[in-house]
Amino acid sequence: MFVLDEVIVYEKVIMTDNKLINQWIRPEIRALSAYHVPDPGNMIKLDAMENPYTWPQAMIEEWQLVLRDTALNRYPDPGSRLLQQEIRSAFNVPDNMDLLLGNGSDEIIQIIAMAVASPDRVILAPEPGFVMYKMIAQFVGMQYVGVPLTPGEFSLDMPAMTAAIEQHQPAVIFLAYPNNPTGNLFDRKQVEEILRLAPGIVVIDEAYAAFADDSFMPDLGKYPNCLVMRTVSKMGLAGLRLGYLAGAPGYLQEFDKIRLPYNINVLTQVSAEFALKNKAVLDEQTELLCQERGNLFNKLAGISGLIAYPSQANFILFKVDDGRANELFETLKAGGVLIKNLANAGGLLQDCLRVTVGKPEENERFIEIVSDF
Repeated sequence: MFVLDEVIVYEKVIMTDNKLINQWIRPEIRALSAYHVPDPGNMIKLDAMENPYTWPQAMIEEWQLVLRDTALNRYPDPGSRLLQQEIRSAFNVPDNMDLLLGNGSDEIIQIIAMAVASPDRVILAPEPGFVMYKMIAQFVGMQYVGVPLTPGEFSLDMPAMTAAIEQHQPAVIFLAYPNNPTGNLFDRKQVEEILRLAPGIVVIDEAYAAFADDSFMPDLGKYPNCLVMRTVSKMGLAGLRLGYLAGAPGYLQEFDKIRLPYNINVLTQVSAEFALKNKAVLDEQTELLCQERGNLFNKLAGISGLIAYPSQANFILFKVDDGRANELFETLKAGGVLIKNLANAGGLLQDCLRVTVGKPEENERFIEIVSDF
């Protein structure tokens, strides 16, 4: 009877918890699914747009000496001043623009959304695009409007974008440049037109700038509502979780009021400073990946039954004929290769998969499995 009583009490606690959850957790949050990151195990990891290369041994040893002298008993510099100087120098941030650093681009997107948040305000972005734009809009209680790209080319549908801007008067427009997950750069003149049309802020998300041949960083100041957001993740520092936003001081000073104190930890600060002082190594790796991207695209494009889409990022989106994308994805997993499955996303991504550019031997294994399939 004692055990039965415990079960009854336990069930009452569960029921009470569910009641409290339903009472206090917002319905739009309860309706969400958590962002899922699969465990790659021992598979070749080509799913997350990471740089597959490590640093040279001599550079690793030098970095370890830097870490050895880093004080973990003290809070980090709240303004990350030395790191900001390295970022300005490494990425040619205009002198008259401010910087805001975040725990990855995700935190910066969240800071921007929190700064403008109101239930009657809109965040707008082309779709398919980076999933965090929509998720964070929901997190902060804003409306989200996605404007479909054109089929086949994944270019901006300017009549639809213009109409959406006019109708919704978005507080923020996010434009990924190059776009994720399609890999293409939008037409520059169309992006400039959106900057002129937008009533609010336009964030040019240049997460893959290292692999692209154009940037809006030099244009900061030309458009009063333009901000440029980047991350160091794709160029080989994904583990540091460091993003940065460049733009007019007026905007960034307001955003900085929301940034949590000490959001960039001391290990990230000193490691990123060290890495950017050795940026030539990262640039060399980036160049290797750009070469491999071309090789990988040509091989994919030569396989019957696939459509590979040109990319200026470190990944390639491709479509599988005959509705067999899920089957190919599982075949790759069985062969020890993990890529991103977008086949069930619907819309323009139906039957699509996305592969990150890896090392030559990793790419060859991927192509071998796809060719056999």
